[in-house]
Amino acid sequence: MAPAAARSLLLLLCLAVAATAGVLQARAQPDSIGFISIDCGLPGTASYVDDATKLAYVPDAAFIDAGTNHNISAEYMTPTLSKRYHNVRSFPDGVRNCYTLRSIVAGLKYLLRATFKYGNYDNLARPPIFDLYIGVNFWTMVNVTDAGSAIILEAIVLVPDDFVQVCLVNTGSGTPFISGLDLRPLKSTLYPQANATQGLVLYARLNFGPTNSTAIIRYPEDPHDRVWIPWVNTAAWNSVSTTLRVEDIADDDMFEVPTKVLQTAVTPRNASGNIEFSWDPEPQPKDPTPGYVANMHFSELELLPGNAARQFYVNLNGKPWYPKPYKPMYLISDTIYNSNPGRGFPHYNISINATANSTLPPMINAVEVFSVIPTTKVGTDSQDVSAITAIKAKYGVKKNWMGDPCVPKTLAWEGLTCSYAISSPPRITSLNLSFSGLNGDISSSFANLKAVQYIDLSHNNLAGSVPDSLSQLSSLTVLDLTGNKLSGSIPSGLLKRVQDGSLNLRYGDNPNLCTNGKSCQATKTKSKLAIYIAVPVVLVVVIVSVAVLLLCFCRRKKQGPTSNSVKPQNETTVSHAPAPSAGGGSYPQSSLQLENRRFTYKELEMITDSFQRVLGRGGFGYVYDGFLEDGTQVAVKLRSDSSNQGVKEFLAEAQTLTKIHHKNLVSMIGYCKDGDYMALVYEYMSEGSLQEHISGNGRNTGFLSWRQRLRIAMESAQGLEYLHKGCSPPLIHRDVKAANILLNAKLEAKIADFGLTKAYRDDDTHMSTNTLVGTLGYVDPEYHATMQPTTKSDVYSFGVVLLELVTGRPAILRDPEPTSLIQWARQRLARGNIEGVADPRMRGDHDVNSVWKAADVALKCTAQASAHRPTMTEVVAQLQECLELEEARASGGDASGGYYAGGGPYSGYNAYAADGQSTDVSQTSTGFEVEHNFERVPTMPTGPAAR
Repeated sequence: MAPAAARSLLLLLCLAVAATAGVLQARAQPDSIGFISIDCGLPGTASYVDDATKLAYVPDAAFIDAGTNHNISAEYMTPTLSKRYHNVRSFPDGVRNCYTLRSIVAGLKYLLRATFKYGNYDNLARPPIFDLYIGVNFWTMVNVTDAGSAIILEAIVLVPDDFVQVCLVNTGSGTPFISGLDLRPLKSTLYPQANATQGLVLYARLNFGPTNSTAIIRYPEDPHDRVWIPWVNTAAWNSVSTTLRVEDIADDDMFEVPTKVLQTAVTPRNASGNIEFSWDPEPQPKDPTPGYVANMHFSELELLPGNAARQFYVNLNGKPWYPKPYKPMYLISDTIYNSNPGRGFPHYNISINATANSTLPPMINAVEVFSVIPTTKVGTDSQDVSAITAIKAKYGVKKNWMGDPCVPKTLAWEGLTCSYAISSPPRITSLNLSFSGLNGDISSSFANLKAVQYIDLSHNNLAGSVPDSLSQLSSLTVLDLTGNKLSGSIPSGLLKRVQDGSLNLRYGDNPNLCTNGKSCQATKTKSKLAIYIAVPVVLVVVIVSVAVLLLCFCRRKKQGPTSNSVKPQNETTVSHAPAPSAGGGSYPQSSLQLENRRFTYKELEMITDSFQRVLGRGGFGYVYDGFLEDGTQVAVKLRSDSSNQGVKEFLAEAQTLTKIHHKNLVSMIGYCKDGDYMALVYEYMSEGSLQEHISGNGRNTGFLSWRQRLRIAMESAQGLEYLHKGCSPPLIHRDVKAANILLNAKLEAKIADFGLTKAYRDDDTHMSTNTLVGTLGYVDPEYHATMQPTTKSDVYSFGVVLLELVTGRPAILRDPEPTSLIQWARQRLARGNIEGVADPRMRGDHDVNSVWKAADVALKCTAQASAHRPTMTEVVAQLQECLELEEARASGGDASGGYYAGGGPYSGYNAYAADGQSTDVSQTSTGFEVEHNFERVPTMPTGPAAR
């Protein structure tokens, strides 16, 4: 019996769950154990308790403000039908309708379960097809083919906010509806395959060995309320069971399989036979070749005599899935699982067969199979979402205000305009609520839309005073309050904005506003006579000052360098004094003691010719071209007033750069801390950033050869290795990306931008930070989940850069829709398609083994679990081998040393090749690399471990 059939059994068996008992008050927040259990379409406010699970199910009115309630047709209302399926909520209006589940923990993993039973509730006998989303990320297509059957869909995702939305999207194939919705919290350590960029969608969760086909295990036996479906096949399998407790002795149990599930298992009825089960992929419109991960749970239930042994292999489609002989441990829970999804097979067949040394047949206790979904799409800025949601609630705005306000663009809320930056979440920049029937006062939440430029609240019924907090919206340029019932005066803060010309305020047709004489007039400005006198005086002073400065400048040039002239910096390693952390502590201005030259702002003006030539722009501000007195060309990074990086980051970068010196780190020549002016003066890197060269927008219009790319990669890696190994304590850069790797005239690479650098100690296992830093596409998912950066976070980011060098593509691909470069490359390399991954601009002018090895290193660096990533020292060594391969090709020699001989194996990152063949790991010189993907939960220190 295949899992697909077993899943159908799941759907039928769940119909038998009875639920009629006590009454509780409906609530829109989790219960005492963190569960939310919603009976969709249940009228009124009364909830009920399920007889079997004792969980309370509440009506859905508190979670959604759209849709209509219906009962299913009487012909489908059978005596054994669970109460949850008696009614539905349908959504005939609007393209997207969303449930919002609040009061949850941001950054935690959650199990979401949605149930659907059509039951011909609309008497149309036309079961619909529609899409289901988790927030802005696609979950699955709901295809109702039978009015009498139930569909149960489950996903495990990491939720970044303190709320999560489940959205039904009308795709034109019928009216969306839903029967029930559940949310269950999971520990952050559970299901390692689910992370910030990837979610899991349940295909089947099966319990082997029960003799009763209706013995479903869920809450309270499973504290996470997972539903374990019994799989009974007496013709093929013998059942094995125990009444003794099965334990998991690991501190970080990644699956927490219930004891009751592990107390049963199966072995083949034919003692020399195998255990086999299979499934077929289920393509989705948005994912025609879904990837699958599986968790196989084992425990030995029989106390074996000394001369007996149970040992077996696990194979996928006849090829090793887990590469070593496996031996389950007596009454100890253990799991074999794969991290990277397998794709491309028309059929997946798992076979478990005994080894030659085994005296007993194979055994398995349970299995879970999931498809994976990307969760990389980013919703609107959370502060903007909170503000606009509060505005919606206060005024009861309907329109199409469901789901995310800005994403996707095609479903953006009516009356909103959003900005869409590549490296940051969308922001609300314009809000038009004119003629919307708004009543009451002006909500304080408007002042929380920090990026808004235009607010139109005209022609409503707004009353009360105008809040002064609106004057704090620095981006606001137009505020239209025309045609309301506002009273009082205009706050002084808004009047000042009007006076200085930064705000266009419209407030006509408010009969009770500004009735008190001059209460809405700005304070008088200075007399014109004073201005007429002051301007010429200022001009004279400026002209004289400029003349004096020019004279001094000319004299200094004639006299040669002054005592402040910059001396050449030693690029070799020096004593490694501790460098400051960018994220911790503060640096009072009076204590800033740097070894480099200190510039005044006027000196910077002269150096840069009044900041005429812009070299680039970053989060700190613009970077300008300049020349010192001795003709040395420099780059001047001047902090912008609008920069989101403040004094702390500036001082951190300045302090750090005075402590670290390496040929592959950009050198700081000096700094400026002159009043409010802050700047850093660097050595000039004439060829710009690596990002410019990868994108083809570099100052040199040519493209980088493979040899040049490898040298850039190795030099960048050496710079990071120095930060991690050459500094005490080690430094984490925290913003490694192609834009922060600069190239000089010789195309030598140097790491730049140390404003986010942070010290790290190996014994500091809880170095959590309050704010996630980095750049979208480069951020370590483990850091994203735990807020605890490590040196392996830099390794992950460098892996993305290395992939960019291999592919010539950016970290986030935008066509046809946003996809991470890592996912894009893994899919193609899994099919052995290295030429489909390598940058076509290289025109094949490279050693294919060298490119394979570099891609292999990149994907090892970007392993989901930091423990499986190499150190930067190991990366440098691997890249040196890549460079030797390429240089040997260029010189006509052979330096392959047998690495990846005989083609382009990709065994290190996917045991599922597209053609159904798995690479023989013995072909590689690096040993068994599948261990990076197929892992086992640790059992005991002396037990086998594949990690």
